[in-house]
Formats: sequence, structure tokens, C-alpha cells
Amino acid sequence: MPFPFVGDDKSTIARLLNTLPQVGQLEWIGIRPVRRAPMVTMQEATVETDRHLSGDHARPKPGGKRQITLIQAEHLPAVAGYLGLTEAVDPARLRPNLVVSGLNLLALKNRQVRIGDEVVLEITGECHPCSRMEEELGPGGYNAMRGHGGLTARILHGGTIRVGDAVQVVV
Repeated sequence: MPFPFVGDDKSTIARLLNTLPQVGQLEWIGIRPVRRAPMVTMQEATVETDRHLSGDHARPKPGGKRQITLIQAEHLPAVAGYLGLTEAVDPARLRPNLVVSGLNLLALKNRQVRIGDEVVLEITGECHPCSRMEEELGPGGYNAMRGHGGLTARILHGGTIRVGDAVQVVV
């Protein structure tokens, strides 16, 4: 259909929302073994179905919407720029479980993604920044993170994930 779109606008938007041919990549894995303790960076991890990332202190409810958190790698330099830093922010400072590159995570809300060969997540919503970002990043940290806090997900199927694994939309 040529631009500008003509015809039934709802079907055009539905078609556009379902056009996600990109394949992303898992860039970083982190767990929080103890509340408020430093993140531990991992090269591989076990994802437990309907629970959490093995070794992470979080104990979300079965069926909960915040079993694992993801942040977009492309947002790390943006957050640094808002803070006047010259290098991308280390994801361990922001405390997500996974960093993904090559996919617009916000476009995946209410969709399922596969990481590697086994793990399937349902993206459930935005992960809004908390007041700890001010503590971690300094004055303005909270506002620098607004719109860049990543997403939360439910773990539909667990397994092993590794840095470098493909991340793709489940059709």
C-alpha cells in the first residue's frame, strides 16, 4: 500500500504493528543475588518457567507480570547522554536482568519473544524507573531513565540463555 495510507486505517495500523522481521541479540545477563547487592554479570543463565532467573533474589508470584526485566542496549548511551556522561551506562547500574539489542522492545508489548532455542517470554509492560536511579546515577538519574527503563515480562517457557543468543518475536 503506498504512502500515505488509504483505506481502513485500523487494518493499516494492525498490519504495521505486526511487522517485526528483525532479530535481536541478547547482549547481557545479570542477577541480583541479594536485595540491594551489586548485580552479578553472567554469560549464561537458567530461566525458570513462571518464576524468575535462577539465582536472582526476586520471588515474583506465579503468573505475575514482572518475573524478568529487559532493557534496550540502544538506550544505554541515550541515558548516559542525558546525564552528561561520555560512555554508555553500565547495565548493572540500572538493574535489569537482560539487555537486548537490535529490537525496539516497546514494539513488543503484549507479544511473545523467544531467546535462544528454549526460552519464551511474554512482554507485559513497561518497567518504570524507581527512586534508586537517583541514588545510582546521581541528580537527574530518575528523569534520565524515564522512557528508557525497559520492559517487564512473564516467563512462559524456561531454559538456558546465553549472551549472543537470538531474540525474536514468536509468530
